[in-house]
Amino acid sequence: MGKTVVRITVRNWADIERLASGGKTGSLRAVESEALVDSGSTGFYLKASLVQQLGLRLIGEQRALTMSNRRETRRLFSPVELEIQDRTAVISVAEVPENLPNIVGQVPLEIMDWVIDPIGQKLIGNPAHGGEMLHEEF
Repeated sequence: MGKTVVRITVRNWADIERLASGGKTGSLRAVESEALVDSGSTGFYLKASLVQQLGLRLIGEQRALTMSNRRETRRLFSPVELEIQDRTAVISVAEVPENLPNIVGQVPLEIMDWVIDPIGQKLIGNPAHGGEMLHEEF
C-alpha cells in the first residue's frame, strides 16, 4: 500500500469573512497545492511558504508528538477554508518546515466525511453515509 496524495485548495478565512460582510478592499488569498493524507496526524499542516502566501496570522503555538517520538512546538495560524474534491472545512493551520509535505490529518478528514482507500490511494466518501457528505450530530 502506498501513500495517498490529494490536490487541495486553501483560502484565507479572514478574507472570506471580510468579503462576506461587504468589505470591498483586498482580494481573496488562495493557494492550490498537493498534500499527503495521513490519518495518523491530527490536524492540518501547511508549509511555511504557503502560510506566508495566504497571509495568515500567528495565533499561538501547539505541542506536537512526531512519528519518531520527538516533542516539537508548531506555530499555529488563523483558520482557512480547506477544499478537497469539492468538500470544505474551516480549520486552523499548523506550520511545518519546507522539507515536510503539507499534511491533511484525521480531523479535517472527519469534518469533510472522507475516508482513505489505501488500495486505490485516494479519498472516498464515507461508505457508512453512502459516500455522501453527512455530519453526525448529537
